Amino acid sequence: MNPNNDLSTENRPPEPDDTAEQITAYELFEVPPRWLFLRLETSKGRVGWGEPVVEGRAQTVRAAVEELLENYLLGEGPRDIEDHWQTMYRGGFYRGGPVLMSAIAGVDQALWDLKGKRLGTPVHQLLGGAARDRIRVYQWIGGDRPSDVADQAATKVDAGFTALKMNATEEIERVDNPAAVEAAVNRLREVREAVGTDVDIGVDFHGRVSKSMAKRLAKALEPYEPMFIEEPVLPEHNDALPGIAAHTTIPIATGERMYSRWDFKEVFEDGTVDVIQPDLSHAGGITEVKKIASMAEAYDVAMAPHCPLGPIALASCIQVDACSPNALIQEQSLDIHYNETSDVLDYLDDPSVFEYEDGYVAVPSGPGLGIDINESYVREQAEKQVDWHNPVWRHDDGSVAEW
Repeated sequence: MNPNNDLSTENRPPEPDDTAEQITAYELFEVPPRWLFLRLETSKGRVGWGEPVVEGRAQTVRAAVEELLENYLLGEGPRDIEDHWQTMYRGGFYRGGPVLMSAIAGVDQALWDLKGKRLGTPVHQLLGGAARDRIRVYQWIGGDRPSDVADQAATKVDAGFTALKMNATEEIERVDNPAAVEAAVNRLREVREAVGTDVDIGVDFHGRVSKSMAKRLAKALEPYEPMFIEEPVLPEHNDALPGIAAHTTIPIATGERMYSRWDFKEVFEDGTVDVIQPDLSHAGGITEVKKIASMAEAYDVAMAPHCPLGPIALASCIQVDACSPNALIQEQSLDIHYNETSDVLDYLDDPSVFEYEDGYVAVPSGPGLGIDINESYVREQAEKQVDWHNPVWRHDDGSVAEW
């Protein structure tokens, strides 16, 4: 027998002694600005972190996480992540949706963090290994009501970012006047003139726009060559995407409000979406988004995970980006307009793990998710009152507008 190919047990590295390890405890921390962190602990004293949250519905997701853990996982071993995922998903007659899938996502992230720490390797190595050393990131400009975006854009490019994202509009009527279209075009034009053609600009329609206005806006914005238009319509109107795509050559991105591979099936099959944006804290976690990424690759669709959230969500995104050949770019929340009281780096023992250089962030190489949470800071911040809800906007006639 070739000694270099000896499969005998005496030549194998020892397996970790984890046969008796069980999930024994959990804690949930609602922290500013609008995040919910999950801490899972095992009988071996290992700790894994997840970020299960629906922004503005943290208490609702907290209840769902508690139900999942109490009914299915406490007392179980942490190793069999796929079985745990299937149990959490299929164990209930009613499935899917933002609350349940976000709860599953946070638990799933924590389980992968535990597995990586147990084996002493980053999660992406457990998912097949790295396809890249770093992933490009983009920076938000303009806030919910975009203004002064040209100056902000120039500042962010001077700081080293090579890609930006901005909202396209404020409130907009189902069929609005030419001035509304002109305002959106002027904002993008000003940013393009400020940063030149070497910088990519994503334009987020945020689901605020009807299919009628989406067609008009896409055609009008085309001369300024956005990287993509995001959520040109709400996901419940995805059947309108082929008609919008017929009016523009701008790539279409969507997916932050789609929660499983089953939600993505139709947009893959109709061939109109160019970039999918599943959220690692909403779409079932690392286990599910890796599967969604592989589905997208088969349809020649790129992936840019949605992540205006905290460090655990971001670390989870980057671990999946690392091993997904079709990962295009990564959203991140540093200095985003929501983060007025705490920011993404504040909760880390070593903020340099997310150090951005030349518009990229390196793939964390530490075990698990590759980050170390500052637990004392989490506990301190969890004592504060967190009550974030998205605003309710109204049109001039008093009717509710899409935010």
